[in-house]
Amino acid sequence: MRNRSAPPTSVTPVLSYPNVAAAVDWLTRTFGFVEHVRISDHRAQLGFGDGSLIVADVSQGRSAPTPASDTHSIMVRVDDVDEHYQRVSAAGAQVVSTPETHVYGERQYAVIDLAGHRWTFTQSVTDVSPEAWGGTTVTPW
Repeated sequence: MRNRSAPPTSVTPVLSYPNVAAAVDWLTRTFGFVEHVRISDHRAQLGFGDGSLIVADVSQGRSAPTPASDTHSIMVRVDDVDEHYQRVSAAGAQVVSTPETHVYGERQYAVIDLAGHRWTFTQSVTDVSPEAWGGTTVTPW
Protein backbone atom coordinates (compact mmCIF):
# COMPACT_ATOMS: atom_id res chain seq x y z
CA MET A 1 0.00 0.00 0.00
CA ARG A 2 1.24 3.47 -0.85
CA ASN A 3 1.30 6.06 1.97
CA ARG A 4 2.09 9.64 0.93
CA SER A 5 3.18 10.35 4.53
CA ALA A 6 6.09 7.86 4.45
CA PRO A 7 9.09 7.31 2.18
CA PRO A 8 8.37 4.55 -0.38
CA THR A 9 11.73 2.81 0.07
CA SER A 10 12.50 -0.47 1.83
CA VAL A 11 15.32 0.96 3.97
CA THR A 12 15.36 4.55 5.19
CA PRO A 13 18.23 5.76 7.37
CA VAL A 14 17.38 8.26 10.10
CA LEU A 15 20.21 10.70 10.82
CA SER A 16 20.21 13.21 13.66
CA TYR A 17 21.20 16.85 13.24
CA PRO A 18 21.29 19.75 15.73
CA ASN A 19 19.22 21.91 13.35
CA VAL A 20 16.83 20.14 10.95
CA ALA A 21 16.19 23.20 8.75
CA ALA A 22 19.91 23.89 8.31
CA ALA A 23 20.56 20.21 7.58
CA VAL A 24 17.80 20.03 4.95
CA ASP A 25 19.09 23.20 3.30
CA TRP A 26 22.65 21.86 3.26
CA LEU A 27 21.76 18.33 2.09
CA THR A 28 19.53 19.57 -0.74
CA ARG A 29 21.91 22.32 -1.87
CA THR A 30 25.16 20.38 -1.44
CA PHE A 31 24.33 16.73 -2.16
CA GLY A 32 21.27 17.17 -4.38
CA PHE A 33 18.62 15.57 -2.15
CA VAL A 34 14.96 16.56 -2.66
CA GLU A 35 12.80 17.45 0.34
CA HIS A 36 9.44 15.66 0.26
CA VAL A 37 7.87 16.12 3.72
CA ARG A 38 8.62 18.52 6.61
CA ILE A 39 7.27 17.75 10.06
CA SER A 40 7.40 20.96 12.06
CA ASP A 41 10.99 21.79 13.04
CA HIS A 42 11.98 18.31 14.19
CA ARG A 43 11.88 16.01 11.14
CA ALA A 44 12.07 15.97 7.35
CA GLN A 45 11.88 13.29 4.69
CA LEU A 46 14.31 13.56 1.79
CA GLY A 47 14.76 11.55 -1.38
CA PHE A 48 17.63 10.81 -3.72
CA GLY A 49 16.95 8.66 -6.77
CA ASP A 50 15.06 5.63 -5.44
CA GLY A 51 16.41 6.09 -1.90
CA SER A 52 15.29 8.11 1.09
CA LEU A 53 16.60 9.70 4.25
CA ILE A 54 14.91 11.03 7.36
CA VAL A 55 16.55 14.05 8.98
CA ALA A 56 15.69 14.07 12.70
CA ASP A 57 16.47 16.54 15.45
CA VAL A 58 18.72 15.65 18.38
CA SER A 59 15.90 15.09 20.87
CA GLN A 60 14.65 11.87 22.47
CA GLY A 61 18.11 10.43 23.05
CA ARG A 62 19.32 11.01 19.48
CA SER A 63 22.59 12.83 18.88
CA ALA A 64 24.78 13.78 15.97
CA PRO A 65 28.12 11.96 15.71
CA THR A 66 31.24 13.30 17.37
CA PRO A 67 34.68 13.37 15.75
CA ALA A 68 35.66 10.40 17.91
CA SER A 69 32.62 8.27 17.00
CA ASP A 70 32.48 7.15 13.39
CA THR A 71 29.58 4.74 13.88
CA HIS A 72 28.14 4.70 10.37
CA SER A 73 28.46 5.78 6.77
CA ILE A 74 25.76 6.37 4.19
CA MET A 75 26.51 5.26 0.62
CA VAL A 76 24.71 7.01 -2.23
CA ARG A 77 24.88 6.01 -5.89
CA VAL A 78 25.27 8.93 -8.33
CA ASP A 79 25.46 9.12 -12.13
CA ASP A 80 28.74 11.07 -12.32
CA VAL A 81 30.89 10.85 -9.18
CA ASP A 82 33.47 13.38 -10.44
CA GLU A 83 30.87 16.05 -11.21
CA HIS A 84 29.15 15.38 -7.89
CA TYR A 85 32.47 15.63 -6.03
CA GLN A 86 33.24 19.00 -7.65
CA ARG A 87 29.90 20.43 -6.52
CA VAL A 88 30.09 18.94 -3.01
CA SER A 89 33.68 19.98 -2.33
CA ALA A 90 33.00 23.50 -3.68
CA ALA A 91 30.05 23.74 -1.26
CA GLY A 92 32.37 23.14 1.67
CA ALA A 93 31.87 19.51 2.66
CA GLN A 94 34.82 18.15 4.64
CA VAL A 95 36.62 15.85 2.19
CA VAL A 96 37.72 12.49 3.60
CA SER A 97 38.83 11.02 0.26
CA THR A 98 38.82 12.28 -3.32
CA PRO A 99 37.33 10.24 -6.20
CA GLU A 100 39.20 6.99 -6.71
CA THR A 101 38.47 3.95 -8.87
CA HIS A 102 38.61 0.69 -6.91
CA VAL A 103 39.32 -2.89 -8.03
CA TYR A 104 35.71 -3.85 -7.32
CA GLY A 105 34.47 -1.60 -10.16
CA GLU A 106 33.30 1.45 -8.22
CA ARG A 107 34.58 5.03 -8.35
CA GLN A 108 34.01 6.63 -4.94
CA TYR A 109 34.75 9.57 -2.68
CA ALA A 110 33.85 10.31 0.93
CA VAL A 111 32.94 13.47 2.84
CA ILE A 112 31.70 14.55 6.26
CA ASP A 113 28.56 16.69 6.38
CA LEU A 114 27.78 19.69 8.58
CA ALA A 115 26.83 17.50 11.57
CA GLY A 116 29.66 14.98 11.27
CA HIS A 117 27.92 12.19 9.32
CA ARG A 118 30.18 10.32 6.89
CA TRP A 119 28.91 9.96 3.32
CA THR A 120 30.37 7.87 0.49
CA PHE A 121 29.25 8.64 -3.05
CA THR A 122 29.75 5.89 -5.62
CA GLN A 123 29.47 5.29 -9.36
CA SER A 124 29.77 1.90 -11.05
CA VAL A 125 32.43 2.16 -13.74
CA THR A 126 32.81 -1.50 -14.69
CA ASP A 127 31.14 -4.83 -14.00
CA VAL A 128 33.46 -6.98 -11.90
CA SER A 129 32.62 -10.33 -10.32
CA PRO A 130 33.27 -10.37 -6.56
CA GLU A 131 35.59 -13.33 -7.04
CA ALA A 132 37.89 -11.19 -9.25
CA TRP A 133 38.88 -9.03 -6.25
CA GLY A 134 38.64 -11.54 -3.40
CA GLY A 135 34.93 -11.45 -2.57
CA THR A 136 32.47 -14.34 -2.67
CA THR A 137 29.08 -14.32 -4.36
CA VAL A 138 26.57 -15.71 -1.89
CA THR A 139 23.28 -14.71 -3.56
CA PRO A 140 23.70 -12.83 -6.87
CA TRP A 141 22.17 -9.36 -7.17
